[in-house]
Amino acid sequence: MSPITVHDDEIVQEVTIKAPAARIFAALTRPDELLKWWAAEGKFQVVHAECNLQPGGKWLMRVAGGRKDELSSSTVYGEYRAIEPPHLLTYTWIREKEDYPETLVRWDLTEKDGYTTVRVTHSGLVSESLRARNDGWPLIVTLLEAYINKQQ
Repeated sequence: MSPITVHDDEIVQEVTIKAPAARIFAALTRPDELLKWWAAEGKFQVVHAECNLQPGGKWLMRVAGGRKDELSSSTVYGEYRAIEPPHLLTYTWIREKEDYPETLVRWDLTEKDGYTTVRVTHSGLVSESLRARNDGWPLIVTLLEAYINKQQ
């Protein structure tokens, strides 16, 4: 995994996984799969996911804190902007009950010789506090990689 890169208004994280891009794309877009891997023991876990996978379609994830109770849950949601299976997925990212602007998440998947380079770019992070609030992408790509590797 490459180190996290922070630019003026974006965070970029990249990892190379030994798996087809189509397999990784499915893990990013299927609610039943998101429930399995978007979780870190004692920190957070996706407890509900919805994906209307079409441009303009809505997506939503309810994430519980370490206690897995409703009191510590939060919701992130948005709208799909670009969907080009299995190479590109772009969607808006909005945190419920937070006074932050809408941001954009872009997943680029480049497959070569049985390996896929996964690059996630979270842009529109216009302040230091917004960048700090969304700095968990290294953990997310690590969780994705571990999930895909376990499936093989």
